Amino acid sequence: MKDADKHSNDPAPYQPPAVWTWDSESGGRFASINRPVAGPTHDRVLPVGKHPMQLYSLATPNGVKATVMLEELLALGHAGAEYDAWLINIGEGDQFGSGFVEANPNSKIPALWDRSGDEPVRVFESASILFHLAEKFGALLPATGPDRTEVMNWVFWQMGSAPYLGGGFGHFYAYAPEKWEYPINRFAMEAKRQLDVLDRQLADREFIAGDAYSIADIAIWPWYGQLALGRLYEAGEFLDVESYANVQRWARAVDARPAVLRGRMVNRTFGNPELQLHERHDAGDFDTNTQDKLAPEGDAAD
Repeated sequence: MKDADKHSNDPAPYQPPAVWTWDSESGGRFASINRPVAGPTHDRVLPVGKHPMQLYSLATPNGVKATVMLEELLALGHAGAEYDAWLINIGEGDQFGSGFVEANPNSKIPALWDRSGDEPVRVFESASILFHLAEKFGALLPATGPDRTEVMNWVFWQMGSAPYLGGGFGHFYAYAPEKWEYPINRFAMEAKRQLDVLDRQLADREFIAGDAYSIADIAIWPWYGQLALGRLYEAGEFLDVESYANVQRWARAVDARPAVLRGRMVNRTFGNPELQLHERHDAGDFDTNTQDKLAPEGDAAD
């Protein structure tokens, strides 16, 4: 068969229009939460609890950064890091409520209101939350010098790299309406390159930025650590994550930290009910309010 005949029934290649317009039906699994404009779609005042820190989030990798950070600070004895964690259900558009948009005009989780001072301070973008809390409590970030710079190098590396893993590889491998070879290959290559960067960095140091656990590890682990442990996109075999021995060692060490386990549980609405704590308002909630311990709707005692 001639090549011309072989491909005669292939669809015509996509030609971009002169002016792009939004098709709300395209975009795959999460198309309903994406739109080409900012601002609120409805009025909704955010709830406020009793603690200094008010977090509005969901247990995506970016959300896990914030809850792990707060739990690590509490484990270090910083009582001022006590927090309420309110669930923002992005599938239902909670992030477009007026109160959340006030907290984060970009309508992305996590968002934090620090109410410990005379006036509330809004903090959005996960790395900004990590930096704000590290500075506030003097923990998990060296105060000065090259060690501090090295930690910040890796925090910003994560912020620049993760979109290729999440919005790139994760989207086309797991969430796009169809499987397309080119984007999957393109972003799989980049995801593996990033894993190799980390594997080389971890070859002669215990943690990402050296021998001390820091906000660099807290920023990177929810994405690349969980990817290495087979928890993201069911892509562990595809990306051969077991071959990155140094990343595997580090990922398991961070995973074993009690504060990391607690942080993973907060605002989690999927997976094992024992690991789902939809909202966190007290440290005791981990023992009493996980989904496996709550009566199903309609089954509560009279």
